[in-house]
Amino acid sequence: MHTLQSFLAAATVACLAAGTGCAPVVPSEIQLHRMGERVTAGSLVYIVFEDQWKTQLGQGPDARVPKDRFFLIRLSVVNGGSTELMVPTLTLLDDAGQTYPELSNGDQVPDWTGYLRRLKPAETLQGVVVFDVPPKHYRLRIADETSLKNYDIDIPLHFASDAPDMPAPQ
Repeated sequence: MHTLQSFLAAATVACLAAGTGCAPVVPSEIQLHRMGERVTAGSLVYIVFEDQWKTQLGQGPDARVPKDRFFLIRLSVVNGGSTELMVPTLTLLDDAGQTYPELSNGDQVPDWTGYLRRLKPAETLQGVVVFDVPPKHYRLRIADETSLKNYDIDIPLHFASDAPDMPAPQ
């Protein structure tokens, strides 16, 4: 009887050990960075320089109007690897966990980076990505070249005027 109990105990321990070895890997906590910081994501190195809210892009009858507001983010991405890489698309994440993908249409976006971005080794991409989102606090979610590991960059909420400067009276 004692041998049977020992055998069952050993079998239970073996099953538990085997079960935990096959358990899915829990994703590590996403690291939060500040605007202006250099963020290394795999072979890609991101720096977010500035952001800007726009009520429209362009002027006159050809102006492009957003559903909510255009949110432009100026950044650079460097390929620090030894092979050509695609830069993954970017996502905004609000405080409630809602995500917003970057827009694939850069019509009238000054210095737009493009949507499909290929970088050769040691090449730098600089420009603007655009989102159509309600004005609030966001984090920019970036990824390594495999899109398996994510990093967040905190984008503080602030508004700069889109209105042109008024000419001084003469």
